[in-house]
Amino acid sequence: MDDPNVVVRIGEPMDVTTRRLLVVRHAKSAWPIGVPDSERPLGPRGLRDAPRMGQRIRDLVGAVDVVVVSPTQRTGETWELMSAALQDTGSVRTDPRIYDAWGANMIDLIRELPDDARTAMILGHEPGVSELVLTLSGSGDQGLRGRVAAKFPTCGVALLSTRGAWAQTRPGCASLEVFTTPKD
Repeated sequence: MDDPNVVVRIGEPMDVTTRRLLVVRHAKSAWPIGVPDSERPLGPRGLRDAPRMGQRIRDLVGAVDVVVVSPTQRTGETWELMSAALQDTGSVRTDPRIYDAWGANMIDLIRELPDDARTAMILGHEPGVSELVLTLSGSGDQGLRGRVAAKFPTCGVALLSTRGAWAQTRPGCASLEVFTTPKD
């Protein structure tokens, strides 16, 4: 049956779905003497910024289907404060690969996201978060890419969009749509 309202491009599967990926750096942490890096808590600025950025995420995407968080205390606290501002979140899990990961190494983690997740969040650390955004964002606003390359501040949020399954994630497959920070 030919439907004149359906446009099919050669080589493009008919069931292509746009997926959104939020890449978030943890909120500003404290540096208590004698506390191991993985146990550093949020500082006053982080406690203030995380809920505000959670609201900003809600305004950007509404619900988040799956969240993958680094196992550090500061990322856990960041997620706890952000999630209070989100009305609807799906599954949340920690993954130790985020802690010391560089951007390209986190692509495997993204490839493992569930097929039914349309919006996912990775909550991690620098330099991994900026490298992940720059590795994935082959297109989109080049000014935003420049901002990410210059500095990905604490509690910064990058929103990328991509088409197809998470399992197909590869360098350059996404478009950087938004980059926002607490100072914006």
